Amino acid sequence: MVGGYKVVTLCGSTRFKDAFMEVQKRLTLERCIVISVGLFGHAGDAEVWDGMDEGTLSATKEMLDDMHKRKIDMADEIYVIDVGGYIGDSTRSEIAYAREHGKGVRFLSQEAQA
Repeated sequence: MVGGYKVVTLCGSTRFKDAFMEVQKRLTLERCIVISVGLFGHAGDAEVWDGMDEGTLSATKEMLDDMHKRKIDMADEIYVIDVGGYIGDSTRSEIAYAREHGKGVRFLSQEAQA
């Protein structure tokens, strides 16, 4: 909590950009500080990767994965954007990391059923 606000980091495939935006707005209105991804590499930010050699691409992806774990460190919980129940390897790793560090974990798919 920061100033009485729960801090939530969004996790999930960046192909679900619209869902990220919807959840970010909803959680903000629910009085949460929302931390999200810095770019949507699978949905609209493809130019980031254009012209990168394989070594730079690999190093950049590794840096982004590490940075997202630091965002999880700053949060009280993570909120998994698992549209249609989809959870990829990176997101699975983030869920495990959050749980290992005592963070709460919520899933879009579970809230949609409620």
